[in-house]
Amino acid sequence: MTTTTAQVSEQSTAQTTAPATPTPATPVTTGIALAVLRVAIGFLFLAHGWQKFNQFTIPGTTAAFEQMGVPAAGLAAPLMATLEVAGGLALILGLLARIAGAALALAMVGAIVTVHAPFGIFVADNGFELVLALAAGSAAVALLGAGRFSLDRVLFAGRAKASFLA
Repeated sequence: MTTTTAQVSEQSTAQTTAPATPTPATPVTTGIALAVLRVAIGFLFLAHGWQKFNQFTIPGTTAAFEQMGVPAAGLAAPLMATLEVAGGLALILGLLARIAGAALALAMVGAIVTVHAPFGIFVADNGFELVLALAAGSAAVALLGAGRFSLDRVLFAGRAKASFLA
């Protein structure tokens, strides 16, 4: 049996266009991915908290929270501003990142439920898209930890009682 040039061409084309097997994640790439996630989400929280303190001011943020129907707005405004600044900085540094991530995720779920859900998805309509993204990113850090490029790793790796932080 003879093989034609067309058959050889088809076989070599099929071999070169086969889907590539994805490269599995390594500890280094996972660490880089977690650092990118932490820094990006942390930066957004830090910026929003800073804005509540400096641009809107706490009295202005309190008034806005009252208008949005946030319960205990006088307490919630400074608490959220502080959580966003401190939690954002913690995520950026990877310091107590699981705790910061969990606190920020819960706060964002609260913001979705109390303020944003009735307005739908899109942020232009006061919807929950940004808040949901921040909640998801924070929850991912809370579940996965800060990763290898973090202060948590430096301070808590190898310590049995604090290993859940690293």
